[in-house]
Amino acid sequence: MSERTISTANLNRIENSLSSINNNITVIHNQVATVEQQLESTQSDLELLAVEFREYVRQDALVKNVQLAETRLVKVRQELENKYGHYEDVRRKALGILQAVDSSLVRKSTIESASEEQLLAAPRYWLAPCLIALSAWLSDNKELAEKAVIEALRRDDEKTSLFFALVTRRGGRYQSSRAWLERYLGQQDPTELKREIVVLIDSFSNGIFGPEARAKCGLLVKTWLEELSQKAGFIELQRDKWKQALLSRKETLSPAQFPHLQRYSPTWPQLQEVLEGAKLHDIVFQYFNFILTQEIVPSKNLAFAVDQLLDILVSEFDEDELPLRREERLNELIIKQDGDKNLAQNLFVNEKILEERFDFTQLLTNFSMYPAESNASIATQKLAIALSKEWINHAHHDLTAENRNAVPVNVEITLEDWTGSSRDGSNEGELITSLKQHIQLTKEDALLRNKLGFRHWLSLTAGIVFFVFGISTIVLLIVSALCFLVFFNGMRNVKKNVSIIEQNYDELLENHQQILVAVLSDIVDYRREYEIEDANASKLDDLLDQITPEQYTYSTHDTARAVIS
Repeated sequence: MSERTISTANLNRIENSLSSINNNITVIHNQVATVEQQLESTQSDLELLAVEFREYVRQDALVKNVQLAETRLVKVRQELENKYGHYEDVRRKALGILQAVDSSLVRKSTIESASEEQLLAAPRYWLAPCLIALSAWLSDNKELAEKAVIEALRRDDEKTSLFFALVTRRGGRYQSSRAWLERYLGQQDPTELKREIVVLIDSFSNGIFGPEARAKCGLLVKTWLEELSQKAGFIELQRDKWKQALLSRKETLSPAQFPHLQRYSPTWPQLQEVLEGAKLHDIVFQYFNFILTQEIVPSKNLAFAVDQLLDILVSEFDEDELPLRREERLNELIIKQDGDKNLAQNLFVNEKILEERFDFTQLLTNFSMYPAESNASIATQKLAIALSKEWINHAHHDLTAENRNAVPVNVEITLEDWTGSSRDGSNEGELITSLKQHIQLTKEDALLRNKLGFRHWLSLTAGIVFFVFGISTIVLLIVSALCFLVFFNGMRNVKKNVSIIEQNYDELLENHQQILVAVLSDIVDYRREYEIEDANASKLDDLLDQITPEQYTYSTHDTARAVIS
């Protein structure tokens, strides 16, 4: 009886010790779980901090790029002012002399004095001797006028010829104007046209030189195009040029469009590319339609129109300024793009408006697609589009065919480790069944893997062995009890995990079903929108088929019939 009492007491002590050990193990387990959670949180915070730091560095670089571009822009403009600021004075004097002749409010001696001062202030500028020639003509000083003209031609034959073509046309001297214009045109190479040709095309488009000169320009344009078209690969080159020009109008889709497709479809980059390509049809149509339907508002009078062309000639298209103008434009683009130098450089290269020489077709492209930078009037834009319509159509057809061929037949969908595909969202039932089967198999696999591990079975075996050999030894019994505790604790966790696994996969299935339905809905909307946008491809053909170059050689200053033949 006494031995049983002692034995019972000893077992109670063992049970209490085991209970205490179990509590300690539970506490330690909770502490370990807390530490793991803290580590995960710390790691997440570090990743977020790294992302924020990289973004900070990027933003800081962009800000510095903008600041540097602003500093350089100020410096470039100061240099332009210092080196070429006196050109502005010469230009003002040139226009002032012309206006003075109109109003007869300035004495000839004053005009002569002002012209001579400009010649001294601008010793290399071609326009300065032109002013001397103008003042000499006003004073009937033929000898001085001829000397001044010869000096101006020596400094810049082409600009001087164009200048006097404009001036004599302004004064109504048609024969002299045509002579100067023929001299100017005779120096032109359609493969290497200088920037002043912009002024001529603009004046030709607006009828500044009158019907006879306009007809001659029309014939010249046709000759240039025929000459260029004889070159091998010309058509292909024009297609490529216009493809790039049209693509420059492409707009990026909003991130808010088709959010589920963007997140859950590996096909999204391709889908985005072709939809942006389809949207380009309407963008290009609206752009050309706006230009072609714009009303050409004629200048108030011929003198004012010529003044505008003279202003462009002497201020915007002087070769000496080109290097600084290029640098100025690049820095403007960097500022405009918030410091993104790569994007600014790409835009700068694509514009191709600051080159020193152009071929005629590139000039037409610039007039059509970059009117602000190329100083093209509405009339010039219309003419350029009409002359280029065949190349525009070819390029647009190529882009349309390439875009249609790139449309994915099936849209891939990825939800974690499940993948599926749909053409138009009509196989929703099939995909949901596939998703359910996949999740069911995954759940079953997880349940199969939810079992006692090697250490649990080892603990059970060790517990039995220690119990058998340690009936009369307290220490072995304690060890045996600990082994059994590990085993039964594992059994309890396995049973507990079964319900957790089932609940998690049920929630996963419900969540994935909702996402899948949303993705399929996006696919339906995407296909519908693509069809609508792609149908706009024919609108550009219809628009361009209606126009001819003859329509846009209308003169705003005379009513003569304009024909290019």
